[in-house]
Amino acid sequence: MKLHNIQPAEGATTPAKRLGRGIGSGLGKTSGKGHKGQWARSGGGVRPGFEGGQMPLTRRLPKRGFKNGLFKKVYTVINIGMINDLYNDGDVVTVEDLKAKGIISKIEEYGLKVLGDGEVTKKLTVKANKFTAAAKEKIENAGGKAVEANNEVAE
Repeated sequence: MKLHNIQPAEGATTPAKRLGRGIGSGLGKTSGKGHKGQWARSGGGVRPGFEGGQMPLTRRLPKRGFKNGLFKKVYTVINIGMINDLYNDGDVVTVEDLKAKGIISKIEEYGLKVLGDGEVTKKLTVKANKFTAAAKEKIENAGGKAVEANNEVAE
């Protein structure tokens, strides 16, 4: 195989339409553009969403909602049920350890937040930036500790 021999697979490409090549081609005379009008002209047509001067749908509908992206705090979240299955009694759970074990793929800007879904049966020391009330309660009821790390932005 050489570069000058490479070509697309059979049927992968279609030949270009040859416009204005006689009446028998079916695309002669007006070349498939009909008679006169905006669409028949050179550079003709209108932009997407244009409704002929009528107020467009996007402007007729009211604006709704609000995106709080500027002040949003994004945490890496994990449920305590997952932590319970992966650690033994007396272990210390940190966000770096969770990433090293492949449980989380990325440490978000504001660190780790522990959610309360699942059960805890082991005495674990969990270090995170934030805990839900249910998660904190379940960890402490099992004899462990929920240590809230500093809430500064990770660099």
